[in-house]
Amino acid sequence: MIKKLGFIGGGNMAEAIVRAAIKRDVLKANQIIVSDPTDARRDVFTKLDVAVTADNTQVIAECEQIMLAVKPQVFPMIASELAKVNVEKQIVISIMAGLSTHAIAEVIGGPVRVIRTMPNTPLMTGVGMTGVSLGENVREGDETLTLELFKAGGRAVVVQENQLDAITAVSGSGPAYIFYLAEAMEEAARELGLEEHAALLVEQTVLGGAHLLVAAKETPAELRSKVSSPGGTTEAAITHMESNSVRRHIADAIAKAEARSRELGEG
Repeated sequence: MIKKLGFIGGGNMAEAIVRAAIKRDVLKANQIIVSDPTDARRDVFTKLDVAVTADNTQVIAECEQIMLAVKPQVFPMIASELAKVNVEKQIVISIMAGLSTHAIAEVIGGPVRVIRTMPNTPLMTGVGMTGVSLGENVREGDETLTLELFKAGGRAVVVQENQLDAITAVSGSGPAYIFYLAEAMEEAARELGLEEHAALLVEQTVLGGAHLLVAAKETPAELRSKVSSPGGTTEAAITHMESNSVRRHIADAIAKAEARSRELGEG
């Protein structure tokens, strides 16, 4: 094998992983190759001094580890090319949502060593969260590079594969919940006459809250109580949310996301 890592698919997530790997010195640019059908995306990686190709079979022929960074619906179109994977020498890493390690191995054929991951979009800014699960044919130590790659772009945890649907619901989809809350807060700020400063107020508040949550030793509930003086403004807002079962609705929404992830996997 010539390269340590090859990507089939050169989208935004692949770019984020490559940038983090090079920045954190997990891999050198010359140890990576990326396959993508579009000139524009290949140009992105060329500027990073990473080898590029439009031929997926070149990635399979040259790499010790192969990352599937295509959309799940594209996977059947490239599966026949992956039949050339050498199960003794190569590892397949998937960032495709909904496709189990068993399903990937079954489509490729043979006892393929598959590692499945669920990263989220903040990986693009270096503060991502990734769930990692190991397929039944994975050998001891196979996961080392995968964990190094995703920790370079944030944090990563190893979980059982049957927990990945929950990971998808909590952290995979989680950024969208934060953005939804930010939307609502900005809308409220504008209604209260803060049109000019609404976005900045909300962005900095969400950022500050996240930093405090990470830096502090207290639980979220303890941090919230510190802001909620008896009879004060925060307590008024929280009491209103509690009386309208906002917490329950959030938990139910995440459960819906988990159920949908399972449905997509079964489909």
